[in-house]
Amino acid sequence: MRRHLVPAALLLPLTLLLAACGGNSAADTAGAGTDGKGSLTLNVGDQKGGSEAVLRAAGELKNLDYKIKWSTFTSGPPLLEAVNAKAVDIGGVGNTPPVFAAGAGSKVSVVAAWHGTSKGEAILVPKNSSLRKPEELKGRSIAVAQGSSAHFQLIASLKEAGLKLSDVKVKYLQPADALAAFTGGKVYAWAVWDPYTSQVLNAEQGRILTDGDGVVNGLSFQVAAPSALKDTKKAAAVKDYLERLRRAQDWVYRHPDAWAKVWAKDTGLPYEVALASVKRTNASRIAVAVDKPLIASEQQIADTFTELKLIPGKVDFAAFVDTRFNGGLPPSTTTPRVYKDS
Repeated sequence: MRRHLVPAALLLPLTLLLAACGGNSAADTAGAGTDGKGSLTLNVGDQKGGSEAVLRAAGELKNLDYKIKWSTFTSGPPLLEAVNAKAVDIGGVGNTPPVFAAGAGSKVSVVAAWHGTSKGEAILVPKNSSLRKPEELKGRSIAVAQGSSAHFQLIASLKEAGLKLSDVKVKYLQPADALAAFTGGKVYAWAVWDPYTSQVLNAEQGRILTDGDGVVNGLSFQVAAPSALKDTKKAAAVKDYLERLRRAQDWVYRHPDAWAKVWAKDTGLPYEVALASVKRTNASRIAVAVDKPLIASEQQIADTFTELKLIPGKVDFAAFVDTRFNGGLPPSTTTPRVYKDS
């Protein structure tokens, strides 16, 4: 039986997943609860189905000798605004929001990184589209969320095809509106990320024209407030928190089905879409060092958006990292995991 896409209106709850990808969604900072015990509280910015969910599923919220107070945000930019305002000590985002925060002169520090595949970062076209190569996008309309990781992936993919952003007709749309435009034939293509990529493919209403693997860096980050890092006790809690997140990511790789069930329940995603996204993208992530290649890669993103006048002035991304938590982690260029069915 042919599956159908969830209507655009029902996708609105999934904007809670955008913290890793940018966009302009507002914050929903209602506390999601508190874990642990002790006099010290670590304020953590999160997204629906994000760090709290994976830590809980992996059993990594046990035996905390400090408290974690969770706040949920709908996207990376407002989360980082909260970090800048010292309302949040640390939070997870993707490869693009820190660039825009740096461009705004925010007081934020990238303290941890994960490297995953970028197969879920894709330019999609309708299943019956005549387009077969990225070069054929010239002059065509493409939907993308402005300032998102998909925005940079679109720019980079066009460059690989010998095109500039000005060679296409960009329609800046958030995912729910972009889906409606895509399925309604209002645009020729849609630059987006998982789980939306997996949803379109699972519904058999689109196919991948090109993806970001080998084109974008596939990085995601934990970003902390410098003021929290100056506090010895909070810095120790941050260190412990990051170690728990790294172990939880290892758990995801070993238990993709179990994590997909949790993720689907937390976000409202269909289980089969969640599992496809986990296997394509989430389970591939490996903890890596915040190092010079990572800084250079993020600097390239910053320079690209500066050239497009989406960021005012030059950004020195190196000034927005803190490498004290690298430990013995492998380089940021380490090859991501590939999930294979047993």
